[in-house]
Amino acid sequence: MAADPHNVVRLILPRPMGGGRPGEAYQHAAESLRQWQEEHILITDPVRALYVYEQASADADGRGWVQRGLIGALRLVPPEAGIVLPHEDVSPGPVAGRLALMEATQANLEPIFLLYDGIGRAGNRPGDRGTVGQPGAAATIVGETATREPLIETTTSDRLRHRLWAVTDPVGLAEIAADLRPRQALIADGHHRYAAYRQLQARRHQAGDGPGPWDFGLALLVDSTAYPPQIGAIHRVIPGLDLQHAVKLAASAFTVRRVPGRRGELPAALSSLAEASGDGPAFLLAGDESAYLINHPDPAQARAAMPSGRSAAWCALPAAILQELLITRLWEVTDDDESVQVVHHDADAAVRAAQAAGGTAVLCSPMSPSEVYAVAARGEKVQRKSTSFAPKPRTGLVLRSFAQG
Repeated sequence: MAADPHNVVRLILPRPMGGGRPGEAYQHAAESLRQWQEEHILITDPVRALYVYEQASADADGRGWVQRGLIGALRLVPPEAGIVLPHEDVSPGPVAGRLALMEATQANLEPIFLLYDGIGRAGNRPGDRGTVGQPGAAATIVGETATREPLIETTTSDRLRHRLWAVTDPVGLAEIAADLRPRQALIADGHHRYAAYRQLQARRHQAGDGPGPWDFGLALLVDSTAYPPQIGAIHRVIPGLDLQHAVKLAASAFTVRRVPGRRGELPAALSSLAEASGDGPAFLLAGDESAYLINHPDPAQARAAMPSGRSAAWCALPAAILQELLITRLWEVTDDDESVQVVHHDADAAVRAAQAAGGTAVLCSPMSPSEVYAVAARGEKVQRKSTSFAPKPRTGLVLRSFAQG
């Protein structure tokens, strides 16, 4: 599939052709998008619509999960409005790249991923479907739409089933808009794209352009009450930090207990980590043929390690304890991409990487949605590479062209 001439990767990750300058890649993406539209590889829907998008997985025994949400154009608002809540910082380079791609293609090529609470207070008015404590109109319409024949149904190589429906009824669209308008949404994935959305909007307004398609950005909104997100653990590897030395330093501020750590024993160690994490910040240190569970950080040392001006909720995050107390203060390691490697989800891979680098793997439990919400609602950001929400929307199913608004 990667070699397919119409693979969406050719749009979202364009490469310079024939040794051209890097900026030319965005123009190649724009030319490909225009050509695919002319050849009807991509077809513009003739009517205004929102899209119900479903992802589903089934285990061998038939059990699994389903996630449904709405894909559409999200109105961009100032950060001080407190409506769209980012929870991670962004880097200027990736934002600039996504902005350049948007300007060249005049399109949103993939949706950002937002979560919202569909049952909490939503400013219901007489005649609206849904009241406090009950699913709102958006959730009701999503459920009803998913009983119909989908526009698209496909299964990808990761064995996920994807289905897509269009909601075109003006009454239904108005009910969804009224239901979602007063709600807050957390950015689960797509912080750099959202920042690029807002930069494009600012550029157009500064240039004297009035309202237009740059006042919106493509987004998938999922009701996290109806479809709780899956958050994967993100582990750390510190190359060159000997495990036994790392444990000795950690013991000055944590309770340390040796757990099974030989080949094949990692699942038992991870079970111990999961149990300990229910009682506060806990981590598993591994690297050679041993592993150590560390938990119950010393409260006084933890407070002293935290930067000033942070809320109590931020300081209590396991990610804050990991970065500020363990990595920075006790190990005296600078938390950057060169000194601290990040490994998503795969604890075995993190341990192998630590062994290969003569270092220490720090295995973590995933953050909870409530922890992320609590920090984001205060306008704060979690530590870099602390969250991994899934499943993310599959790229290529819905694109938004500015020419169509």
